Order: sequence, then structure tokens, then C-alpha cells
Amino acid sequence: MKKVLLFLITIIITLNSWADGNRTFTTMAPDVVVNGDQFRLTFTVNTQKVKEFRAPNITDFDVLMGPTRSTQSSTQIINGKVSSSQSVTFTYILMANKEGTFTIPGASILADGESLTSNSVTIKVLPPDKGSSGNGGQAAAASSAAASGKISSSDLFITATASKTNVYEQEAVLLTYKVYTLVDLRSLRGDMPDMKDFHTQEIDLPRQKQFTLEHYHGRNYNTTVWSQYVLFPQRSGKLEVPSITFEGEVAQHIESIDPFDAFFNGTSALSTVRKNIVTPKVVINVKELPDGKPANFSGGVGSFTMSSSISGQNVKTNDAVTIKLVVSGTGNMKLMDVPEVKFPQDFEVYDPKIDNKFNLTREGLSGSKVIEYLAIPRHAGDFTIPPVEFSYFDVKANTYKTLKTDAYTLKVEKGEGNAEQVIADFTNKEDLKILASDIRYIKIGKTDLKKKQDFFFGSMSYWLGYIIPLLIFVVTMLIYRKQVAENANVAKVRTKKANKVAVKRLKYAGKLLAANKRDEFYDELLKALWGYTSDKLSIPVAELSKDNIEEKLASRQVSPELIKEFVDILNDAEFARYAPGDASAAMDKEYQAAMDVISKMENSIKR
Repeated sequence: MKKVLLFLITIIITLNSWADGNRTFTTMAPDVVVNGDQFRLTFTVNTQKVKEFRAPNITDFDVLMGPTRSTQSSTQIINGKVSSSQSVTFTYILMANKEGTFTIPGASILADGESLTSNSVTIKVLPPDKGSSGNGGQAAAASSAAASGKISSSDLFITATASKTNVYEQEAVLLTYKVYTLVDLRSLRGDMPDMKDFHTQEIDLPRQKQFTLEHYHGRNYNTTVWSQYVLFPQRSGKLEVPSITFEGEVAQHIESIDPFDAFFNGTSALSTVRKNIVTPKVVINVKELPDGKPANFSGGVGSFTMSSSISGQNVKTNDAVTIKLVVSGTGNMKLMDVPEVKFPQDFEVYDPKIDNKFNLTREGLSGSKVIEYLAIPRHAGDFTIPPVEFSYFDVKANTYKTLKTDAYTLKVEKGEGNAEQVIADFTNKEDLKILASDIRYIKIGKTDLKKKQDFFFGSMSYWLGYIIPLLIFVVTMLIYRKQVAENANVAKVRTKKANKVAVKRLKYAGKLLAANKRDEFYDELLKALWGYTSDKLSIPVAELSKDNIEEKLASRQVSPELIKEFVDILNDAEFARYAPGDASAAMDKEYQAAMDVISKMENSIKR
């Protein structure tokens, strides 16, 4: 009894607290209607203690009915918590009588003693279908298509439009696929084909599509944007986005002629009709970037800014120095080269850490690319790090621009540790240099001399001369038998030799890199990567794909990060041969990345 009483008290307190909440007063109406259509206009306030409702002056629409007043109340108990709501709605029935875009002002009301004004709404009125009045023409067209069982190309189609058709290389283009339908479209399937002339990235759109009315070529269609892609053209010329065939499923009502079936199941039955929809081709004229590229052109196309910072300018030897570069803006940020910091010769420089903080937008990739360079000075003195330059093509100004940071002066004092270091400048491919080690000291000390034995026969060396060859023979036979047994297992042999074969191919790719043979280099590099996975995972070459590689590597207990790194290197290598910028720098980067990832994979794969 006490629990029931406590529950009733809780409800009473909750009901009394309704008046203490925030009051809202909202206007709702459809965004788009057709001339001659009837629609609802509602004003809703979240309390029932209201008076002095004053509707706006509605002059652009015919008022057929209203206002009618209705009240709503609800109470919910979830996990012992009671929540309640009350509201009052004032409803008008309006009819559009002319085409255009019109605004209905908000209404006013006195709610719980508080004066409230609702929001205004904007309604677009479309013309009716040709040869029809109001939405009857659209409904008639849809029902006609359903009755005939045939769906024409004017009842359901998809348009493909590009935001720009005259662009420069690497300039972002927004490609939009939009559905127009007069029928009950239930599902749609279709994928963008692979295009070598474009770097393509899909924009994330809601999976649940929202259809709106649109007047198109004299008819009113339900429309929605189905998919959008940002394209980055990789070469100049007339580039074509091919047609895509979408497969749609349409629900249709088929009239029943059987009187018994009509009596029990209604006058029509629902069936599904498949319809193939072919999108039009899109041609984009791509211009070459103008002459006069700066020597340090990054391949960037768009609009960018750059800033830099340093961890400190007064350091000691063997202390780390970090320079952070931030390139911000919008454009082909994923495809451009990062700016390079030129440290003094006797600094030990590590590979830069790159953090991409950009998002895909309709104008391209927007955000920032953060590059951190780490270097360690090995000798004391005063050093200067020259300004960092970053050149790109500004599509708005139609010219090349060069961004430049400030120079940094470092004062390095003598610190703890030995400065004798082996330093390699991998960027310039110079030979290894040994610093502060030009002269080695002669090792001195007492040498023990031993008297040579007079007789060899019967000595330890004599017997070892027999025992050691015998042991070598036995061990050799055991190894040979083991190797013969392993060679009988072809898959195991391929797995064991996968690293050797990959290294051999990478060495040959290195020779092609030195000879600056771009196409042959990337072919050999991809053979090394694909061949390694084929041998290591025992997958035939004909069945190789990135999906089954990821699956096999995961089953071998390879970390998701290493799997992603391997697949990214495959994608980058396949794409790099078409990427702009310094070809040798890109080739060198891909070569080093391939060597590193195969080495990591060899240590990570569980046998």
C-alpha cells in the first residue's frame, strides 16, 4: 500500500511540474507542395494552459478550414522514472493557389502566462504536371504506370551532374547522382566503376533517403540525392565518367480479375518489378596546370595556408628538436607532397610523422595536414634551419603561390653523451659518413706466446681432425634429410622463401628506381608486394584480392594496424604512378615503405 501511495504522489508531483518546464511554440508545414494541393498548417504548444491564440494573416494561400483545436497527453514510466507531456495543436487546411515561394509568419499565444511566438515557415509551390490540375496528374501518371506493369524512362530515371566541367588537373569536382521517380521505388543498387583517370572518394550520405517534390521537365517527381563523389582528375584532356547501371525494385499494384480473389484479398495485389536504370555519361574537360611551376611545387591544387613552430631554440647535443608544420585549407590534400625541412648536415633526422586531420567536403578535402620533423644535433655550435617553402596552384587566383615559414636559429651547447655517430642522409642518397672517427687507435697490450708442440700424432688436434669431419658429416646428413622432407611440401617451401623472393624483387626495383624507370619500377614493386602475400599466405595469384589478404593476415594474428598499413601501401603504390609532383621522391618513399612493411610482416606473421 505504501508503494502504491508513493507512486501516486510521484505522478502528482510530475503533473504539477509540467508548468515549470520550458515552453515551446512550433509551426509546421510541408516544404514543397503543388499548385492546387491541399496541405496542413499546424501550431503546437507544449502545455494545455493556453489562451489568446492569434493566427498570422495568411494571404498567399486559400484557407479551407481552421483553426481546429486538439489536445494531446501522454505519460511514460521507464526504469521507474515517470515522464509526462501535454500539448495543444491548432490546425489549418490550406490550398496552394499560385506558384512561387511564400513565407507564413509565426502565430502568438499566451501559455502559462508567458507570451510566445512560433517560428515562420517557407513553402515552395510548384506548377502542376502538364495537362493536369494539382497533384492529380502526378497520381494519375503513377497509377497508369502501375496498371500497365511497364515503367518508362520518364517514370523513373537517375541524373548524373558534375559541379564543374572545366577544371585543372587535381581540382576537385563534385559528381551527384539524383533519383527522379513517379513510382513506388523500394530499393536501388549500383556501384561506381573504377576510374584510372580520377582519384575518387565517396561522400557519406544518410542510408535512409528522404524524398522531396521537384518540378522537372514539366512533371513533379519525388527526388532524392542517391550518392555523391568527389573526383580529382589525374591527367589533362577530355575525361569521361562512364555510365552506371542501377538495378531498382518497384512495388506495383496489379488489378485482380478473379472475383473470389478480389473478395478475399482486395481488388489489387502487390508485386515487385525490377527496372534497370542507366545513368548518362559525364564528360569533364581537364586542363593542364599552367607553365611556370616553382621548383618546389608540391602538386597541391586548391587554397592553403601554412604555419610552423619549433620545440626550442636553445638545446644541448643529443637532445631532440621538433619542428611542426601545419598545412591547412581545401583541395587535394591527400595527394600532395609534404613540405621538407632542411636540417644542418650533422643532424640526425628521422622520418616525419604525418597526421591527416581533414574531412571530405563538396569542395575537396578540407582541414589540415600536420607534419612533425624530429632531429637530434650531435655537435655543439650555432645552426640555422632555413625557411620551409610550400608551393601550390591556387584555383581561385588561377596562379601558383608559394608559402614560406620563418627561419630558425639553434644554439646547441655541449651535452652528455658521445657525439660519434653514423649519420645517413637518405633524402639525398649520399654515402654513409663516420664522424669523429677518422683515425683508429692501435691496440696495445701484452701478447702471450705459447710453445709449439713437438709431436702431432696422438695430440688433441690429431683426434679432433677425425671427430670434427665425422660430426660435420652427420649434421650435414640430418640437415639434408630435413630439407628434402620440407621441399616435398610445396606450400611450406613457398612460405619459407617468400621473404627471399620479395627481397630479390625489391632489389631489382631499387635498380629501376636508380635508373628512374617509373612504370617498370612500380610494376616490380607491386609484384614484390602481391608475390610476397601469395607465397606467405599460400594463396594462388589468380585468387589474390585485398579482401582475402586482410582475412588471411587477421587469421595469422597480424595486428589490424599492420594489415591497414600493408593495404594502404598497396593502394598508394597503385595510385602513385599517376600522382603529380616529384616522381623520384614518390618512388623513393614507396620503395622504403614497401621494404619496411615486408620486414614488419615477416616478424609478425605467426606460422
